[in-house]
Amino acid sequence: MPTIEQVTSELERLAPLRLAAEWDAVGLLVGTRRPSIDRIMTCLSLTPEVAHEAVRERADMVVTHHPLPFRPVGRITDDSATGRVLLELVGAGIAIWSSHTAWDSAAGGINDQLAALLGLKHVAPIEPDDIYPLAGFGRAGTAPDDWTVAQLSRHAADRLGVQAVQVAGDPARPAGRVGIVCGSGGDSVDAVKRAGCTTLLTGEIKLHGALDARANDLAVIAVGHHASEQFSMESLARRLAEALPGLHCQASRDDTDPLQWIGECGSR
Repeated sequence: MPTIEQVTSELERLAPLRLAAEWDAVGLLVGTRRPSIDRIMTCLSLTPEVAHEAVRERADMVVTHHPLPFRPVGRITDDSATGRVLLELVGAGIAIWSSHTAWDSAAGGINDQLAALLGLKHVAPIEPDDIYPLAGFGRAGTAPDDWTVAQLSRHAADRLGVQAVQVAGDPARPAGRVGIVCGSGGDSVDAVKRAGCTTLLTGEIKLHGALDARANDLAVIAVGHHASEQFSMESLARRLAEALPGLHCQASRDDTDPLQWIGECGSR
């Protein structure tokens, strides 16, 4: 059974916390530095359903991508959903860890995995890290020569298992050099354009971000925030289990996308 120092050291090896954005909340957010860890559950978002599952599965730690708490809280009571989740986990002795934007940016992290999943070539960070040159913000990679934005969109939907994606710009134009920004990439239009990309693939983007991208001749493919990141929590669970023999590690089964398509939406 690994010690908590071994577990946190492996988490920091996979996603060095120095890669996290300045505004982020990363590392051990809740809990004590207990002598050993037997069971870990990974999840994208720490919802009440995931908290119930962690207690049911007797987890010692939840590794959540989206931090909880994220902002400083003035009180922790059962009057709020956040308070109820934290009280339930603390009461069960379950710690909370988040790597969040460090896992986005890490070598082999979410953006690298997305680029590989889509079959992009010549992949490199959009903004390389000073110390870890293979890490950094976003990824840029080249789609196959004959792929259009529409073809890349369909391929992304198939690989990520989503019913539909959103596209801004002409779907018939070549996909070309593709910028990958998992999660919410609306603020990355300028950086993606500077990296020589002609297409941005992200999780979600607001209306004005899409208008800005289109005005800058940048096509956008939005696959859904949950879909752009959740798969990587399964790979993180596998990598932790492989690196630390004796550690039981699994991805949450109750961590689901809160947004669903209803009816005939979009065209595949």
